[in-house]
Amino acid sequence: MKDLKAFENILGVTFKDQAIFTQALTHRSYLNENPSPTGGQAEHNERLEFLGDAVLELVITEYIYEKFPAKPEGELTALRASLVNSNMLGAVAAGLDFNNFLLLSRGEARDVGRARQYILANAFEAVAGAIYLDQGYGAVRDFIIKILAPKISEILEKKLYRDAKSLFQEEAQERAGVTPAYQVSKEWGPDHDKHFIVGVYLGSDLVAEGEGASKQEAQQQAAEAALKIKNWE
Repeated sequence: MKDLKAFENILGVTFKDQAIFTQALTHRSYLNENPSPTGGQAEHNERLEFLGDAVLELVITEYIYEKFPAKPEGELTALRASLVNSNMLGAVAAGLDFNNFLLLSRGEARDVGRARQYILANAFEAVAGAIYLDQGYGAVRDFIIKILAPKISEILEKKLYRDAKSLFQEEAQERAGVTPAYQVSKEWGPDHDKHFIVGVYLGSDLVAEGEGASKQEAQQQAAEAALKIKNWE
């Protein structure tokens, strides 16, 4: 069993209910290889992820609404999206050493590619959900703000809040006179864990591909890559 006390020290959170903390770190694949020794139904973190996703969005929405009273709704929406997307959450979770405390199958543990980023992002959401259930809204708000608020200055400075898909469309229409088209080239995984690869085309030319847990996310990744390839940033 992982030393969760060490992880609590990293997170700055002490759980009253250790079982819910363990559940937040348990990937579905782990239970396939490690069934409950008592024969009971052990739980993975997907329900906590579902809850944590909503809690995270509320906390960030409330925070940036209060912090930026002059920003219109569209800019706030873009800023929120840049703080709670899988790229940001996966990077934050990796920085907090989630990799060393996740309970994964042997196969998932070996995969450190793009799929791991989604697992890390989902685990961060699950931990947020677990904190909310264990200690309430105030505690989870403090945790999320402590972790994510410092990222805001970097996002604003580098304009990471922009909508890559809209920007690529504007640039393509202005520079090439073409409206980009997006096409799914591959999808896999069960309904609860879908992955998509989407290509962005100018006419019949494939410019770039992106991968995501939804078609929309994959399109954004493809547009971001296309902006770099075309040097239209």
